[in-house]
Amino acid sequence: MEKLPFFQRPFRFQYYNAAFILIGVNVAVHLFVSVAPGILQRMALIPALVIVENWFWTPFTYMFVHGGMWHLLFNMLGLFFFGVQLERRIGSHEFLLFYLLSGTLAGLLSFLVYVLTGTYNIALIGASGAVFAVLLGFATYYPTATILLFGIIPIRAPVLVIGYAGLEVFNMFTRTRGNVAHMTHLLGFAVAFVYLMIRLRINPITVFRDSSRY
Repeated sequence: MEKLPFFQRPFRFQYYNAAFILIGVNVAVHLFVSVAPGILQRMALIPALVIVENWFWTPFTYMFVHGGMWHLLFNMLGLFFFGVQLERRIGSHEFLLFYLLSGTLAGLLSFLVYVLTGTYNIALIGASGAVFAVLLGFATYYPTATILLFGIIPIRAPVLVIGYAGLEVFNMFTRTRGNVAHMTHLLGFAVAFVYLMIRLRINPITVFRDSSRY
C-alpha cells in the first residue's frame, strides 16, 4: 500500500452537517453585528489595523462578517447548494479544512496584495473567497452536474466555474462593481485549485477536460 505524506493522509470519514454549522455561525455573527456594529471593524480585514494594531486574527474572521443581508444571503446560498454536496463527498473534516483554509489563505494573499499596492484602508469582509473555493471543489467532484443559472438556464458546473473566473477577471481589471472583492474571489479559486492538486491529488483541469466528452 502506498504510504502518503502527512499532508495527503485522509481523515476518517464523518458527516455531521459542517456546511449547516458554518451557515449558522455566519447568520449568528451577522445578527450579533447588527446589535453591536463595532464588532464589524474588529472582524473585518483592514490592512492598516493588521499592521498598526496587530489585528492578526482578521484574515480568518473576515469571512464570517458581511456587509448586509443580501451579501450574507448570496454567500450562504452558495454554501448551501454547493457545500452540502461537496461535504457529503469528501467528509466533514476534509470539508471544514478545505473551507477554512481556502478562506484564510485568500484573505492573507489579499492582505499581501493590498500592502504591496499601498492599499491600507480597505475593509475586506464576506465568505465569498471560501464559497468560490467550494464552487471549484463541487465542480471538480461533480463535473457533469447541471446547475440552473438564475433558476432558468442549464449550465454544467465546470462551465459555471470558468465563466465566473472570467467574469471576475474582467470586473477586476475594468473596476466594475467597486465594492466587490474580485481579487479575493479569484484567490479563493486559486487556493482551492492548489488544495485539490496537492492534498486531494485531483486535477480540476483534467477533470473538466475529460467531462467535456460526455
